[in-house]
Amino acid sequence: MFDTAVPGMALIRQGQPTERIPVLHQPAVCIIAQGAKVVMLGEETYRYDAASHLVVSVDLPLTGQVTEASTERPYLCLRIDLEPAVLIDLMAARPPAPGGEGSRGVHLSRTTPELADAAVRMVRLLDNPGHAAVLAPLIRREIHYWLLTGDQAGVVRQIGAPDSRLSHVTRAIAWIRDNYDRPFSIEALAREVGMSPSALHQHFKAVTAMSPLQYQKQIRLQEARRLMLSEACDAQGAGFQVGYDSPSQFSREYVRLFGAPPARDAARLRVEGMPAAVV
Repeated sequence: MFDTAVPGMALIRQGQPTERIPVLHQPAVCIIAQGAKVVMLGEETYRYDAASHLVVSVDLPLTGQVTEASTERPYLCLRIDLEPAVLIDLMAARPPAPGGEGSRGVHLSRTTPELADAAVRMVRLLDNPGHAAVLAPLIRREIHYWLLTGDQAGVVRQIGAPDSRLSHVTRAIAWIRDNYDRPFSIEALAREVGMSPSALHQHFKAVTAMSPLQYQKQIRLQEARRLMLSEACDAQGAGFQVGYDSPSQFSREYVRLFGAPPARDAARLRVEGMPAAVV
């Protein structure tokens, strides 16, 4: 994955199929130019290719796997971060029709010619850096507009709606991410985001396909993996830093998510040169 000179835009290239890689995916639209990928949220599977695109509306622990890629025809993907401020401005200028809120925080849609054209023009700005500062915000705004007018509009517009169900879940996610190493109760989290415990649990699971405590576990384990890979932390130290008091519990839950004990998994990834997370 290559961050580009255009803020909020990254290009992704893979020359061969990959294994399943757990990642923490931030709100973005991912548009494939070539190849195919499968993304899993819990037990749900989303496959997309050059004819479709993926929209993620909240920070979600996903598992991604490139399924179609080769040296001759590599997997090529464009990722553009979604900006609430742009969505709010667009919705003020063109109020959306009522109803149609999405449930899950991830959505697949067919890529329209209008969206594909805007994406191509966005990438071409890399060959014209002198124009990018002026034109990139305009094309990014256009891309947000096409997302707001497509069949994923119910998901996307919640990002910019301050009183939507998604906004409450987003606040809960942000709190968990800031305090992932601390124990918490659903009641305390519900008070923090201004919801009842039952409503929080229901809406959180509708968006993320997991409970707040399951979400915290995913964040803890992915952060522990990053600590071992990026900061050369040993397994026991990584588990302690992310909030585990029991090394055996940490190891069991790590194996369940990543398929191998912490130390062995980290050693393998170092040999293979694989990053801790790939979007």
